[in-house]
Amino acid sequence: MTATSELRTVHTEGAAFEDDKEGSETLEACRVPKDGHPSSSPHEFPEGGLAAWATAFGAFLVQFCGVGCIASFDFYTQHYLTNETSSAISWIGSTSSFLMTTVGLISGVLYDRGCFHHLMITGSFLQSFSLFMLSLSKPHQYYQIFLSQGLGLGIAFGLMYVPSLAVISHHFQRRRTLVMTLATAGSSLGAIVYPIMLNNLFNGPLGFANGVRASAGLITLLLFTACLCMRTRLAPPATPVNYVRAARKCIRDVPFTLMIAGDFLFQIAFYYPLFFFQLDSIKHGISVNFSFYSLVILSGSNCIGRLTSGFIAAFTGVLNLIIIATFSCGVIILGMIGLSGLTSVVVLCVVYGYFSGITVAMTAPVMALLTPDLSELGARMGICVFCLGFGGLIGTPISGALLTSRYTWWIPALFSGIASLAGAMMFIITRYMFLRGQRVDVLPSDSRAVS
Repeated sequence: MTATSELRTVHTEGAAFEDDKEGSETLEACRVPKDGHPSSSPHEFPEGGLAAWATAFGAFLVQFCGVGCIASFDFYTQHYLTNETSSAISWIGSTSSFLMTTVGLISGVLYDRGCFHHLMITGSFLQSFSLFMLSLSKPHQYYQIFLSQGLGLGIAFGLMYVPSLAVISHHFQRRRTLVMTLATAGSSLGAIVYPIMLNNLFNGPLGFANGVRASAGLITLLLFTACLCMRTRLAPPATPVNYVRAARKCIRDVPFTLMIAGDFLFQIAFYYPLFFFQLDSIKHGISVNFSFYSLVILSGSNCIGRLTSGFIAAFTGVLNLIIIATFSCGVIILGMIGLSGLTSVVVLCVVYGYFSGITVAMTAPVMALLTPDLSELGARMGICVFCLGFGGLIGTPISGALLTSRYTWWIPALFSGIASLAGAMMFIITRYMFLRGQRVDVLPSDSRAVS
């Protein structure tokens, strides 16, 4: 890979940006050196092989274990924190989600400096340790659940989240969007399997403490396998990425900044259905047993959305797809105001799960699309997810406070739905600014070089 090369997307006059196909074209990217000679960098990526697919499988396992544990926090709290308010309990989930993303700022720096395996081993150990400590928590001891579930698991997955996705770019370029979406599908699969497993463990002969220990043993085994599977291929940059300079470049990069703003607004809305859908359905007369499986339905649909998003993006482009998905999520959240019976619960779960899965799966490819220099990808992903973490941190507690003890459901649904729609609007502006920049930033020498 030529050190002086820079990533540019070259469009000819006849292409006319063909309905925003940059989602697939840009990730395949022409890499044109500054001296005007075409580079053979697309051939430098294996695009497959044992090491590449083992790395993708390891990333899948990391997502499975991390998000599966974080998304299941309600199963712990409903056993040991029955006297706490909805807002207080939501702080545990929002804190772990916040740390999952904001710690990415640190892990992104260390990843760019070649500390990938150190991050994976440390994060795996901390996640296992936190789960075993959770098994020792006492009933109605809020701080114990908060330390192990909110802080411990959040920091652990935060150390692994950005590196596990960024390392895929070492092995794939043409298939990067597809492989990243397959890897992120592990998180929604974990959100399906892990709650069902915990429900059977906690309500079976093992009980809470031994059930948590059994799940911790499984997570330890899976993370150990992930650490063995994942491999880096490219050497870290000779000069480590300067985060201050990278942050300044991000601020000056208008499309990237707008993308962060859109994702921030979506994160405010994203967790509302995940954290409150079960309670909402119970309060509207749905049985507790079916309300539990409503989250499983949502997670299953979310998994399908993530798996199919990579194939759809090849035809629509990642920016077009994330705009459609985010807008749809906003409309569906507003539709939760009308939740009344079993049919509405199933429909809302399936549709919201699918489109939210697409949105989450497209986040990393959009970051890669808007990053002109892939040597800064870890830094930019770290900066981006750091900002997104604040959206996840404030969104759910605000929704819990708006809900109040009287369970006024339309107010938090309206708030979250408008936030998601505002995020879609920011993505529309991002797309416009990105395409505008591509039209005016093609040099004549570049056109001759690839003609």
